[in-house]
Amino acid sequence: MTFSLIAVRRPVYGAPGSVIFIWSVVGAGGEMVMEEGRPGPSKPAGDRRPQKREKKDKQHDKQQPCEGFSIKAMMKNSVVRGPPPAGSVKERPAKHTAFRKFYERGDFPIAVQHECGGNKIAWKVQIEELDYHYFLPLFFDGLCETEFPYEFFARQGVHDLLEHGGSRILPVVPQLIIPIKNALNLRNRQVLCTTLKVIQHLVVSAEMVGVALVPYYRQILPVLNIFKHMNVNLGDGIEYGQQKRENIGVLIQETLELFERYGGENAYINIKYMIPTYWSCM
Repeated sequence: MTFSLIAVRRPVYGAPGSVIFIWSVVGAGGEMVMEEGRPGPSKPAGDRRPQKREKKDKQHDKQQPCEGFSIKAMMKNSVVRGPPPAGSVKERPAKHTAFRKFYERGDFPIAVQHECGGNKIAWKVQIEELDYHYFLPLFFDGLCETEFPYEFFARQGVHDLLEHGGSRILPVVPQLIIPIKNALNLRNRQVLCTTLKVIQHLVVSAEMVGVALVPYYRQILPVLNIFKHMNVNLGDGIEYGQQKRENIGVLIQETLELFERYGGENAYINIKYMIPTYWSCM
């Protein structure tokens, strides 16, 4: 016994300008009627393509920032953020020093002496009579100060003590390392210049002081390695900071050369270990 199916497509006219097609399937079981979908309003073929492209462009523009080395970084439309700044040259906040406390309390025998050539320190006692184990570390601790009169008294007082210290400076060198390290770690440009000038004066102030500083290069030189190449490149311009000795890169180079000249035979290899870009000046 065989069955046959016959499909017939018949047009049905509806509203003006619209035609609906009906399929009739006739078989042994009866007739089944199916209606075709109504065609939408006719549009040019080029109208739909720009819309699809715009959607793709909008999806492409929706880029989401994410952290590196994460699962989200491997997803589509993800943009990996760059690494944050390390902050190696960022200035650190300064704290009140023991020098300020002792000065406000009146423990230092000093006063300001105003002269036409600039201010000086008027010492109320002979500098040679001072206890260097007590006063010199305190004045070095004041190198972190940036306000007047603390900055002036600390800077000028250190130079006066080093100038008249002689053989009494060498035994005090181990007590000066922590104040020097604290001043350098502030990353303050003014404090850096002042501290580098003081270190240069310290190295040449007495015999064997440069050799005594060699074991402490690991505390002093890391900050110098960061700022070693901080020079001002003005082309054919004039950099007036050189006259006032305010160029950090030049001061660091001068300090390292003094370390090598006065530090003995082991000075260069220790400087080279902490600052690989340094070349010998001898």
